[in-house]
Amino acid sequence: MSTYKTGIILVVLGLVMILMMACLPGANDLKNVPDQEGKVAGFWRGLWHGLLAPVTFIVSIFTSKINFYEVHNNGLWYNLGFVLGAGLFLNGGILGSRKARRAKRKWS
Repeated sequence: MSTYKTGIILVVLGLVMILMMACLPGANDLKNVPDQEGKVAGFWRGLWHGLLAPVTFIVSIFTSKINFYEVHNNGLWYNLGFVLGAGLFLNGGILGSRKARRAKRKWS
């Protein structure tokens, strides 16, 4: 590949990265702030919310009373639980393992 094409690719990739960084969410001002019941969501609640994420997302489309993500959380631990829960349900766990077994049987 010529240096001209490489330069163009690097510039385009740089612009795409800048655009993506501009879309990142801001800080959560309600982190470590208790909700109306005086609770702050932690790891286990994040895991549960992650497992329920597909259903919660669909319900949140039709009502403003349900939020997809708990903003009254403790930060890192809630986020880790949420990501693990969503990953278990969506890709690597409950549904993902079933798909992997079907694919193995199909190719065997």
